Amino acid sequence: MKGEQLNRYLQVAREAALRAGEFLRQAMGQLHPEEARRKGSFDFVTTVDTQAEALISEYLLSAFPEHQILAEEGGLHAGDETFRWIVDPLDGTKNYLFGIPFFCVSIALAYRGTVVAGVVYDPLRDECFWAGKNGGAFCNQKAIAVSPQSDLSRMMLATGFPHRNRRHLPAYLLAFEEIFLRCAGIRRCGSAALDLCYTASGRFGGYFELGLNIWDIAAGSLIVQEAGGIITDFWNRSQFLQNGAVVAGNKTSHTFMQRILGAHFRQPFEHLTHEVREK
Repeated sequence: MKGEQLNRYLQVAREAALRAGEFLRQAMGQLHPEEARRKGSFDFVTTVDTQAEALISEYLLSAFPEHQILAEEGGLHAGDETFRWIVDPLDGTKNYLFGIPFFCVSIALAYRGTVVAGVVYDPLRDECFWAGKNGGAFCNQKAIAVSPQSDLSRMMLATGFPHRNRRHLPAYLLAFEEIFLRCAGIRRCGSAALDLCYTASGRFGGYFELGLNIWDIAAGSLIVQEAGGIITDFWNRSQFLQNGAVVAGNKTSHTFMQRILGAHFRQPFEHLTHEVREK
């Protein structure tokens, strides 16, 4: 893919994310948690999610009508699968519902199955993290890089907990304890996309979580890689987009976390079970 073409995709993705982010910012505080409906045992969806997703999809399709879109709420929109946009209009829905200021918009583009562009926008801090394949990673217009720290006791890490996969919680907590005892601390912030971007920018030394969907991590995974980081699944493989078991960081933190997680989860996951609805 030519650089000029990729820049065009990034430009459109950034604009779509900014528009959706501004909508989310203005709508924040107007919803009561009881207005959300459940889409599963532990997940919520609101009218804000669906409206932001529609805004993004309409903008992307106005620029690239032949492209395919996979979005969290709307499922798979028919189109040329050579170009597939992967959209999470509101990563951190529970935070948003309860007024916790940590959420974002996440948009990625996969070309022939490989993520080549990623944008994650935090509307409350006006921080737009973005990356194009082989082009580096940025926050707004400033280049970012993963932490150079090699001392785990000086690294703050991030995680999430497997609400949708509670059968894995005992093993996860054992791994969590082992990691926790070696680092400066672990934060559970509630947005996988932002956790990955904070790892890419060196704020977090690393990040691990399981049970993630592709729209949670597609954009952030490229941003981590382009910032010089390493991202794999728990078994040091590249299938993290398929199985949703993610470990990311610099060389030191990634190696440390991956070895512990791989030891506690000895049987690799091949796929994450989630429903994709075609429209």
